[in-house]
Amino acid sequence: MLALFVSTFSSTIVSSALPKIIGAVHGSQTQYTWVVTASLLTTTATTPIWGKLADLFSKKVLVQVAIAIFILSALASGVSQTATQLIAARAVQGIAVGGVQALVQISLAAMIPPRERGRYSGYISSVTATSTIGGPLLGGVIVDTSWLGWRWCFFIGIPIAIAALLLLQRTLNLAVIRRENVKIDYLGATLISAGVSVLLIWVSFVDNSFAWASWQTAAMVSGGLALLLVAVWVEWRAAEPVVPLAIVRQRTTALAIVGSLAVGTAMFGASVFLSQYFQLSRGHSPTEAGLLTIPMMVGILIASTVAGRLISRTGKIKPFVITGAVLLTAGCAGLGTIDYQTPMLFLSVSMLCVGMGVGMTLQNLVLMVQNTVQLKDVGAASSTVTFFRSLGGTIGVSVLGAVLARHVQDQIAKGLASAGLSGASENTRSPAMQHIVRVAYGDATAQVFLLAAVAAAFAVIAALLLQPVRLRSSLDLAEKTPPAAVQASVPLSD
Repeated sequence: MLALFVSTFSSTIVSSALPKIIGAVHGSQTQYTWVVTASLLTTTATTPIWGKLADLFSKKVLVQVAIAIFILSALASGVSQTATQLIAARAVQGIAVGGVQALVQISLAAMIPPRERGRYSGYISSVTATSTIGGPLLGGVIVDTSWLGWRWCFFIGIPIAIAALLLLQRTLNLAVIRRENVKIDYLGATLISAGVSVLLIWVSFVDNSFAWASWQTAAMVSGGLALLLVAVWVEWRAAEPVVPLAIVRQRTTALAIVGSLAVGTAMFGASVFLSQYFQLSRGHSPTEAGLLTIPMMVGILIASTVAGRLISRTGKIKPFVITGAVLLTAGCAGLGTIDYQTPMLFLSVSMLCVGMGVGMTLQNLVLMVQNTVQLKDVGAASSTVTFFRSLGGTIGVSVLGAVLARHVQDQIAKGLASAGLSGASENTRSPAMQHIVRVAYGDATAQVFLLAAVAAAFAVIAALLLQPVRLRSSLDLAEKTPPAAVQASVPLSD
């Protein structure tokens, strides 16, 4: 959990500090976006590869390698002198983050049976979601503290990562299963990474560098989909596929993937755009903006911990996933009605619902999939669900960010016209201009969360369609368990 915390908050800690970071390294608006997108892209693309490696090699060695890469890339990010250097370092850091996030869950699954894992999944869900949403708060405090400076947004994680590395060396002891004739699907891994990367690059640039209806869109979308179709064909034929399609085709896994996409979109959208809303629409400092998201973090901590313990006690998981998806949708819908004057009580209740929804769904969707597969496949199965959650977050930040930018631009233009002001010549610090900007960002943030509510509604549908299961008490499934028995409520013998 220590390694997971430091790797996850590194993805969002820069969101509050980005304006100062980009100014210090003399970056452009496009580079502003890529400081975040580069790490999210490589995290998403490499997650299934780390998961497959965990099914073939020592999980302890792999998680230590991922942490070591994180430490080196964090150091490189902190000493960067140009925006290009920073983006490159963040891309490497994303590879490490993908490894840590996948391998922590996989290591847990290799030690603890699903029935007991519910309690631990609650802890991990708290760490993941709190660090994701608390990242902007920590980043705001750092950039608001004169004697620290923006470089400490990257340096601050290094001692924590070193501590995690040393503690894991002393305490993590997992059996290494030696397998003969191991084959790694390098072609499949390359095709999946390339296809996902092309589509995510398109999402990042569309409606900014080029239009939705353009030859660039046609080329990138068709190229990305073609690569993924070839990857599917290769995965069907591979002896050791990176993403086992037989597992993905299972009902529980397929529905968990849909739910994870929706939860990822809502969670990352909340962490990024709420901080921006409090700063630009409500006029708060980065630190204050982070503090105002505390209701969301409280919801995550309470819901994930309580739900995790109840799941371990009862063995039932579907009711909690449904409740969490409904709360997430309701919270996003509430935030979809806000403006620059919305009372803080209403905002707090909506954020609390979003936090509780994330806390009940984030890790439990992975746990449901882990309950249906054999121990030898738990790495690939877990990382596949995590992959789609990261993909949802990346698409969510990019697409919702594009929607917000376009809406803000339109609203500011309308506000200037109504006030009889010319945007080029008006002082941006004038009260009239500041009022127009606050109104624009308030309305735009509401539009973003309405779209997030639509995405979260798909999580509700997926949760309702999940089969009711009881978590098994054995660490592994029997080799020849009949399909019906996989979902059985009677614990298997150890």
